[in-house]
Amino acid sequence: MTESTPRPAPGIDRDIYPMPAFVKFEAADLHATTRWYEAAGFVVLAAMPGPDGATVLVHLRRRRYQDILVVPARGTATGGLRVVMAAGGDDLAQRAADLAAAQGGTVEGPAPTPWRSTDLTLTDPDGNVVILTEPRMAEIETDAAWSDMVRGSIGRPVS
Repeated sequence: MTESTPRPAPGIDRDIYPMPAFVKFEAADLHATTRWYEAAGFVVLAAMPGPDGATVLVHLRRRRYQDILVVPARGTATGGLRVVMAAGGDDLAQRAADLAAAQGGTVEGPAPTPWRSTDLTLTDPDGNVVILTEPRMAEIETDAAWSDMVRGSIGRPVS
């Protein structure tokens, strides 16, 4: 992996803290996968070298507690892992447009869900999926019948 200047990332917490949860993806091409996630709004917190000096772990972060560790694949990367993260006010249509130029992965959406969120589905070059989701607050706050239905479903058994 070549050295690069850290990308500007206003609002991204670069503190080192114990992560309560994180995702670890394997990548067939560590550099390409890292570039893909940078286009998705993640920044590289650290690129850790192994004994031979080659990068063996890239720590990416989008927002606090939205960390992805990317490691070289052992053999062929199989992908297929899926994680959902809050979009945090990100303009999902603009993010999709930004990713249209990124190579190797795919983007679906943004698309509305029945539970009043908008999802942008990102599939990285190795087949792992990150869904950025944003609640449609204007609909949630103005549709009393839907809000009542949600409140009424709390504790209800699955039928």
